[in-house]
Amino acid sequence: MDVLEHQPCPFCSAKTLTLTQDEQDIPYFGKVFLFSMACSSCKAHHADVESAEYKEPCKITFEMTSDKDLNVRVVKSSTATLKIPQLRLSVTPGPGSEGYISNIEGVLARFEKVIEGQRDLAEEEDKTSAKNLLKKIRKVKFGDIPITIIIEDPSGNSAIISDKTVIEKLKGKKE
Repeated sequence: MDVLEHQPCPFCSAKTLTLTQDEQDIPYFGKVFLFSMACSSCKAHHADVESAEYKEPCKITFEMTSDKDLNVRVVKSSTATLKIPQLRLSVTPGPGSEGYISNIEGVLARFEKVIEGQRDLAEEEDKTSAKNLLKKIRKVKFGDIPITIIIEDPSGNSAIISDKTVIEKLKGKKE
């Protein structure tokens, strides 16, 4: 792992930015580079994942049907859109989008954390919606509710590593 410390932060200019680069070999996907930057002063953080080799733009679909699927490995790049249609949840690429390597349980935990934060700041009606959504996610984790996870990645740097995964070529948007 390569680490550069005490770099100038692009957000607060303090020399408290740490840059890291790591290389990992992910079975059935290949070699990837993990990049991150974190500032201890302003708490800015960004991370991404890039494949070492060129990958075609892709649409990846995975049907989670049991709690055993929580362990399935997920690689999501910052250019990817991740959707769970049954829960009406999605993450789209943009300045705040991060890449990561996790598993299905970790993806659900990321959504839970955001929903819990919104619930704590919401009005009563929205609190109820957030609580209901958190209950649904718990049922998904117990394997009581099947879900579909869809990743669309124009960079091809994403994957869901399972025999049940369906990979298609990502079709361009019609103008």
